[in-house]
Amino acid sequence: MPELPEVETIARKLRPALTGRSFVQVDVLWARTVDRPDVARFRTALLGASVQEVGRRGKYLVLPLNTGQTLLVHLRMTGKFSLLAPSAGPGDDRHMRVRMRLDDGVWVVYSDPRKFGRFFLVTDPAEVLKGLGPEPLSPEFTAEWLMRQLAGRQGEIKRLLLDQKFIAGLGNIYVSEALWQAQIHPLRVAGTLTTAEVERLHRAIGTVLGGGIANGGTSLGDRQYVYPDGGLGNHQHYLQIYDRAGDRCPRCGYALERIVQGQRSTYFCPICQRAEP
Repeated sequence: MPELPEVETIARKLRPALTGRSFVQVDVLWARTVDRPDVARFRTALLGASVQEVGRRGKYLVLPLNTGQTLLVHLRMTGKFSLLAPSAGPGDDRHMRVRMRLDDGVWVVYSDPRKFGRFFLVTDPAEVLKGLGPEPLSPEFTAEWLMRQLAGRQGEIKRLLLDQKFIAGLGNIYVSEALWQAQIHPLRVAGTLTTAEVERLHRAIGTVLGGGIANGGTSLGDRQYVYPDGGLGNHQHYLQIYDRAGDRCPRCGYALERIVQGQRSTYFCPICQRAEP
């Protein structure tokens, strides 16, 4: 699933092509891709509307329109956008779920093999986004805030960091990397972290997300994450431990391990990231 760096990269890639452009054709090829409103009203509201900006909140793409409405898109596991030249047409991808033509002829095609992604066209973005936690790269996300929020928490630290209501945008790859950088075991009870550990974790989250954005996101072997022009991210070459069970820890040289938490793979070093403080 695309995480904060991947969604941020996609927003930056879409921004030059979409900003200031209006929709002259909207085709919904799989109705459930549109969460709200119904497909007929979705098409009617988008036709003629122009995109004011392409931004991001957590893992959502945020496109304010000149009509006062906002188009929100959550890519989920396999959703992706493609930008196709007028001469190329919309293509014939069998996983195409929505296709939109801009007033300059460019096709914006949304494909999603697993069909989990969703479009929301709303007057108030808070209708969809209000439950999200703070942005981990925002000024409000401080070590002090994190320390207060972790106090008394009985759950595992990794599971908590993946909770979008706690912090928006973090996912499996970057949480695993941040916990390794901070030398915190993923099974640690969140409320047991010391002040020094919380400070290290806070710095690590910023570092791994910043690196992911700088490197254009992480494109793994399945290539589910690609740019709208078909290009690939580069951050997979900079991952320290993710998907590297059995390899040597870059810090201590011990073998990295893999466990499963909440049906997700977790990678860690049992020496650098001890289970007890």
